[in-house]
Amino acid sequence: MQITVERLVHSSPTAVWTAWNTPEDIQRWNAASPDWHTPRSAVDLREGGHFSSRMEARDGSMGFDFEGTYTRIVDQQLIEYEMSDGRKVRVEFQPQGDGVLVRETFDAEDTHQAEMQRAGWQAILDNFARHVEGKAAT
Repeated sequence: MQITVERLVHSSPTAVWTAWNTPEDIQRWNAASPDWHTPRSAVDLREGGHFSSRMEARDGSMGFDFEGTYTRIVDQQLIEYEMSDGRKVRVEFQPQGDGVLVRETFDAEDTHQAEMQRAGWQAILDNFARHVEGKAAT
């Protein structure tokens, strides 16, 4: 089963692309709730390149590495990757009016209910939009 989440980000395609792929930015937006954070991130943005983000509860009670390998990249338009568990993800960046529609489609995993997965990925995408739009406002 695949799940799709999307969000219109009111910023330029370049700003959206940069914030999506810069480790320092990823550390600021990559969390589904305020009690989680991403203390480190690495990006080798090329086909065959590796990425990783360490996601942890702020209280230190749990954490995991979100990582994978890029399989297809079209500058400022598309990123496809395979996560370390073999699931595939497609991220589309589509200019629309005064912003960019970011659409993520990912293979669901078997441990959590689909709606829980959708909600978590959507919350992270919403954080991403707030981060990018906040940078544009300053």
